[in-house]
Amino acid sequence: MSGQNSDHLERRLGLFPVTNIVIANMIGAGIFTTSGLLMADLQNPLVMLALWFAGGLIALCGALSYGELGAAMPYAGGEYLFLSRLYSPLVGFLSGWVSFIVGFSAPIAASAIGCSEYVGRACPQLLACGGISPEMMKKILAILIIASFTLIHVRGLEFGAKVQNMLTGLKLALLLALIGIGFAFGNGETGHFVQGREFALDFSGWKTLGLSLMWIMFGYSGWNAAVYIGSEIKDPGRNLPRSLLLGAGIVALLYLAINALYVYAAPPADMQGVIAIGGLAMGRLFGGPMERIVSLLIAFALFSSLSAFIILGPRVYYSMAKDGYFFKFVADVHPKFNVPAKAIVLQGLISIVMVLSGTFDQILTYMGFSLGLFPILAVAGVFKLRQSKSALRLAGFPVVQIIYIVVGLMMLALSLLERPFESAIAIFTVLIGIPVFYLFKYL
Repeated sequence: MSGQNSDHLERRLGLFPVTNIVIANMIGAGIFTTSGLLMADLQNPLVMLALWFAGGLIALCGALSYGELGAAMPYAGGEYLFLSRLYSPLVGFLSGWVSFIVGFSAPIAASAIGCSEYVGRACPQLLACGGISPEMMKKILAILIIASFTLIHVRGLEFGAKVQNMLTGLKLALLLALIGIGFAFGNGETGHFVQGREFALDFSGWKTLGLSLMWIMFGYSGWNAAVYIGSEIKDPGRNLPRSLLLGAGIVALLYLAINALYVYAAPPADMQGVIAIGGLAMGRLFGGPMERIVSLLIAFALFSSLSAFIILGPRVYYSMAKDGYFFKFVADVHPKFNVPAKAIVLQGLISIVMVLSGTFDQILTYMGFSLGLFPILAVAGVFKLRQSKSALRLAGFPVVQIIYIVVGLMMLALSLLERPFESAIAIFTVLIGIPVFYLFKYL
């Protein structure tokens, strides 16, 4: 291939595959695992549904803001690119550093763990083979899943996009089928919606709301997915913002519907603390055999979000390395498949380490706080972008930006008070990136 092909990413993706990547990146472990954990803290289904609705509005506010940023800077890198150009290379590097450690590797690990949990629920005999403990078998399964999809996406974006489109279509079909069949034929109760305790808006209640919304925003994370592959989107000024808004809007509606189905299926007391909430809901609506079938289908559906994370993350590291702020080999583009193959493999290895070293709850809390930091700065950058003549001006300015920034800051502050240990680790992850930046800068 020519030098251009080996050194640069090509614009091959239209609106449909990019929107699929956004949807697949959003719909993952969060919606299939967090509602039971949320109910354990909130103990009120209407409050939980209201928070999922609020999360959808926040995601749409973010999508409107990133639509402008992405149209003005339609290249690979996401927040790293935006913050580097709007603020400084250090701020951009720190966002890329967090993306490397937390933003993609951790969700890949969480999705793989969630997938193995659902597989274990559907096929418990699989976890009892070979004399290995069930917990270790789940970790081995999660590692095999990560390794398999890493190899798929090393073989090229077009091949990976075909796999991604198929998985996204199957996942959407599954969600729509669960919602439609569950409400039409399931043995649920509308009375579940008014059960549970009254939620008190005291200081403790506000802290719980902040932490709960942070977990919910993990479920919505991925609304900004298209900006990470800006260099590979055809007609980015048109397709990039549309893919963000379409993806976030579709997912918000699906999330409200599936959470309503969870509540319809099981009373709040039975939902509390259940991670495999989708399997529980189907079991209550249709009986035990359906619980096992749906658990297996959800495990398969999680492949889609995991696959999307594996596509997106390496484009951030690629962009950082091209600017000289990351390992140089990460910027290498495969001469045959025209993808940042070494970055993809490196990300897979970090994800595997997280699977081996962390629990689902630890990864979820650490991830939620870390991922809330730099999008706030990026959205604030729209004000700076508007001082110059940006290529695209979307509706809602400045209200949607103010909403996103204020709610984001409140969420982080309340989460820090509620879970100081995990939040402190997230802050430490950011701070340790400062000396790493200068190490790369002066090497």
